[in-house]
Amino acid sequence: MNNQKVYYFVGIKGSGMSSLALILHDQGFRVEGSDIDQYTFTQRGLELAGIKVYSFDENNMHEGLTVIAGNAFTADHPELKKAREMGLDIVSYPEMLSRLMEGYTSIGVAGSHGKTSTTGLLAHVLSGIAPTSYLIGDGTGKGKPDARFFVYEADEYRRHFVAYHPDYSIMTNIDFDHPDYFTGIDDVFDAFETVAKQTKKGIFAWGDDPLLRKIKADVPIYYYGTKDSDDFQARDIKRTTKGSEFDVFYHDEPLGHYQIPIFGEHNILNSLAVIAVSHFEKVDLEEIAKELLSFKGVKRRFSEKYIGDMTIIDDYAHHPSEIKATIDAARQKYPDKELIAVFQPHTFSRTIALMDDFAVSLNLADKVYLTDIFSSARETSGNVSSEDLGAKIVKGGDIIKLDNISPLLDYSNAVVIFMGAGDVQKYEYAYEELLSNLSFKNN
Repeated sequence: MNNQKVYYFVGIKGSGMSSLALILHDQGFRVEGSDIDQYTFTQRGLELAGIKVYSFDENNMHEGLTVIAGNAFTADHPELKKAREMGLDIVSYPEMLSRLMEGYTSIGVAGSHGKTSTTGLLAHVLSGIAPTSYLIGDGTGKGKPDARFFVYEADEYRRHFVAYHPDYSIMTNIDFDHPDYFTGIDDVFDAFETVAKQTKKGIFAWGDDPLLRKIKADVPIYYYGTKDSDDFQARDIKRTTKGSEFDVFYHDEPLGHYQIPIFGEHNILNSLAVIAVSHFEKVDLEEIAKELLSFKGVKRRFSEKYIGDMTIIDDYAHHPSEIKATIDAARQKYPDKELIAVFQPHTFSRTIALMDDFAVSLNLADKVYLTDIFSSARETSGNVSSEDLGAKIVKGGDIIKLDNISPLLDYSNAVVIFMGAGDVQKYEYAYEELLSNLSFKNN
């Protein structure tokens, strides 16, 4: 790392890239980057830090840059092509993150689902107790040169996480996702086992996942969950409209009573993973309990707002398991309200591969609406439509368009959950504008 260099991020608004840029900025390095002009939920943090963000343009390249290439871009991207022609130093996102975590106690959080929420929770808790650097996949990053811990989200897509050799790994689950890359569940398992074998001190894995139970590694694997077969176990669980509370045991050793102001069974499990790794790092568990109480969540994960008598939830859920977890959390917090799901399918390949599972999860809501499928830069078309998914949904499945959100106005004193990893928020904002105008007129 060189203080005289400018670290230039190609795709700086990406959820991981913006986090990484903030870490370098915090550590005193000169940072700038480029991306699309469209507003994204990650860019506010960059703006507040004073990091310059340019439009993509090959003329942005100049001498003295170290270029960090975002995972979403190929070597043919005009800026990366120009950087190569100029002989600039080009580093991939995983390579740069791997360099940054050297010298700290590193904790990687991997999983097909739940890694952002778990990383955010772990970063929040440890930051309240000891200097901690962290990279969260919601665009949040913090860099502390004197850090004891380095907490990061380990993304399995295209096996990016095999670049890392953490001290500890938390593994929330193994599920089939990213069908545009992985050939099947065995391919996904192989990627996770590679990371397990590169972990230096210990692995904390969800005990109910049959694939995680098959993982082989050269370090101890500790399982967490609610069963007697788990090393770290949550007992006497109470779930209310205020959150959850439970007792934790390591085998039969009591580790205290914990309360969390967040919802859903998955957040109890995420908390167990945080408590488990903290226990092995000799962190005061009373301090852990205190920090858990003040966690507010991460961006685009069960983010709530209220307009009139309506509750609106924004969530990144784009896989059947994530949709199920989000609806479970909403049922816990709002047991007496009607739940309306608005889901934007994310990529054609995922919709085809998991269509039946999507229908099962979405049918847990009281009413379901779909938007058109969001096509990614890597996949612009496919032989499937939202109407195909809608035909399998018994709780609705009607398609709504951006210029006609009015079907959502038929509900009152209810909860509308907007879910997706694309631009589903534009539908949410259109609904909020209509709802605000309606509420204003009624008042």
